[in-house]
Amino acid sequence: MATTAQEEMRRFWERNSRSGRPLSPHVSIYKWSLPMAMSISHRGTGVALSLGVSLFSVAALLLPEHFPHYLAQVRALSLGPALVCSAKFLLALPVCYHTWNGIRHLV
Repeated sequence: MATTAQEEMRRFWERNSRSGRPLSPHVSIYKWSLPMAMSISHRGTGVALSLGVSLFSVAALLLPEHFPHYLAQVRALSLGPALVCSAKFLLALPVCYHTWNGIRHLV
């Protein structure tokens, strides 16, 4: 007869407590450090950049007009220079961070 998942877990924990072996430490017991935070943010920016490039390339393939048409539409919105500079900064920040952190890691 098959056992349920709850029975399997109960048997696992009974066996583990009888053996007296230590459990693997969980992430919550570690103190946050700068290298840990930089590693996590490096992975996050890498995922975000790969998703961004993938979405941009799919959009370039599927949208009916060429890029200059959409660029003209954005220019027609007459966004203020503060908003345009902020958007450029938010687009460039992950690229710069991921690049420089990757070079730091290699060195």
